Amino acid sequence: MSQEIRVPALPESIADATVVALHKQPGEPVKRDEPILDLETDKVVLEVPAPQAGVLTRYASQVGNVVKPGDLLAVVDDVVAGSPDAADQQAPAAPPVAETSDPHNALSPAARKLAREHDIDTTSIHGSGKDGRITKQDILQHLSADRPGQDVETTVAARASEPPPEVPVQHSATSARTTRREPMTRLRQRIAERLVQVQHDSAILTTFNEINMQAVMATRSRHRDEFEKRYGTRLGFMSFFIKASVQALKRYPIINASVDGSDIIYHDYYDIGIAVSSPRGLVVPVVRDADKAGFGELETRIIEYAGRARDGTLEIDDLTGGTFSITNGGVFGSVMSTPLLNPPQSAILGMHKIQQRPVVENGEIVARPVMYIALSYDHRIIDGREAVQFLVSIKEAVEDPSRLLIEL
Repeated sequence: MSQEIRVPALPESIADATVVALHKQPGEPVKRDEPILDLETDKVVLEVPAPQAGVLTRYASQVGNVVKPGDLLAVVDDVVAGSPDAADQQAPAAPPVAETSDPHNALSPAARKLAREHDIDTTSIHGSGKDGRITKQDILQHLSADRPGQDVETTVAARASEPPPEVPVQHSATSARTTRREPMTRLRQRIAERLVQVQHDSAILTTFNEINMQAVMATRSRHRDEFEKRYGTRLGFMSFFIKASVQALKRYPIINASVDGSDIIYHDYYDIGIAVSSPRGLVVPVVRDADKAGFGELETRIIEYAGRARDGTLEIDDLTGGTFSITNGGVFGSVMSTPLLNPPQSAILGMHKIQQRPVVENGEIVARPVMYIALSYDHRIIDGREAVQFLVSIKEAVEDPSRLLIEL
């Protein structure tokens, strides 16, 4: 019996998707829940799995086709009795890792992929996602508990930090001056649209300050080994800036607000977007309830997002929402920049490269590690006074990390 594979329901506000990869050829055997093709939306890449074991009969859509929910993508037939694949189909099944009929045991695509790779029975895992959905973080926590000798998060971080393979450049004395044209990815198109839109719809202004990073660097150095041993990840700068930002947002709630027509929407929660570079472009996954997370949890979630951005396994829920964003151009060597807003948010903090600079302390000029920071904000609702005081609050907290502990 053949079964059609159709475009699944897409997240709200996304009308269509583009076929970007075909993982099987017509006539090849497929396993249940094995990815057949990938669909790219404005935000993420979605894996479309096989609904049953069998043989891929045909594709109804090819790479580059734009499809809408319900459109036919491919057809899978049952394995014909007596064929070489029939024995495989009758063999004992591996532990289930796919979504079941129980909505409380549904898996996200990233979780399904990880569970399949590690042969995990997901029926005993309690999902922390919406409606009990099992997320990739749930699978990672299950692996950590089941395999205490393996550092799962560090493995994810290592994969995220692997440099792309080098492509040898061949030079020829007779090489022609050529050009080539490539279509933008849907994500890049969406980024372009949003950047133009935000500059048209907002009154963006940027204010700057500088931070002496001596104290926070000493704190990281003093607790580095114990932190890594306890949390399985290194203590970075981002968690300090998230903590400092949340503290400043509580003091200046207008920075955490957004504009809706003639109204101002104040948010009494702190969902912080962290800009992450990926092969497909810049994405901004959201660390939800950042005010309730400790340094270890923040660093773990940031590393996970970096790995998933590189692997293309971020989900819509990871990228939606957010009340304030942080971007770190310093990892690429940026000394100063004016970051653009991430609508509908009204402000974004920019971190930059740390460099030794002359600083006056106790009447003497000394060299200290200094970072310039920038806050771009929507001047329609945020005044310069609040923006400047917000940055001063960030500066004071990072220059004296003990202020984060006693919430000063």
